Amino acid sequence: RPSTVLITGAVRAASDANLRDQRAYNSVYVIDPDGSIRAIYDKVHLVPFGEYLPFQRLLERVGLMQLTKVIGGFLSGDRRRPMDVLGAPKMLPLICYEAIFPGAAVPPGERPGWMVNVTNDGWFGISSGPYQHFQQARVLAIAEGLPLVRAANTGISAVVDPLGRVINSLPLGVEGVVDSRLPVAVEPTFYSKYGNYLLGSVLVLSLFIVGRRRFRA
Repeated sequence: RPSTVLITGAVRAASDANLRDQRAYNSVYVIDPDGSIRAIYDKVHLVPFGEYLPFQRLLERVGLMQLTKVIGGFLSGDRRRPMDVLGAPKMLPLICYEAIFPGAAVPPGERPGWMVNVTNDGWFGISSGPYQHFQQARVLAIAEGLPLVRAANTGISAVVDPLGRVINSLPLGVEGVVDSRLPVAVEPTFYSKYGNYLLGSVLVLSLFIVGRRRFRA
C-alpha cells in the first residue's frame, strides 16, 4: 500500500570504513513510504564469538573468526533508543538476543509503545533453540507490559500482546506472512518501574536470615 512503512535489518558500513578496515554495524532501518530513511538503530549488545571475538586481534592472528565472519567483528551502537514510525507509536528495536534481557532492553525514561525483535535463528536449525528464544522474548513483553512483533528468518515469527498472549504467528520452518493488528501497551508494570530491585532485596534478606540461623547453630 502507498502508506506502508518498512522496518528491516541490514548491515550498515561505518562512516569511516575503508577497503582495508570494513567495519560495520548490525542495524535496523525504518524506511518511509517515499523510500527515505526515517531512523537507524545500531545493535548495542553484541553476541560474543558470534558478532565479535574477545581479544579480537590476538585470536584473529591465530586463525579464529566469529560466526558472522566479519573481519574485526561488528561495531557496537552507542545506546538503545525508541524509533519514530509513521502512523504508529514509538517503537523499540531489539536485534536477536537483545530481547532476552528484561531490565536492560528498554531504556529508562523512554518507554515505547511497542517492541520489534528481528532475529536470525537459522543457525539454531530445527531444534529447541528457536522455541527457547521466542519464549524468552514473550517474557520480556510481559515484564515490560509492551506488545512485541517478532520477525525471525526461519521462525518463530509472531505478534505478542503485553500479557504474553500470541495473537498471530508463523511456526518454525514455515515461510509466509503474518497480518495482524498491533496490540496496545498496558500501564507500566511493577517490573518496568522497579526492575530487579525487589528480587535483589529478597535475596539479600534470605541470605541474612540463613546466615543468622547458621551462626546461632
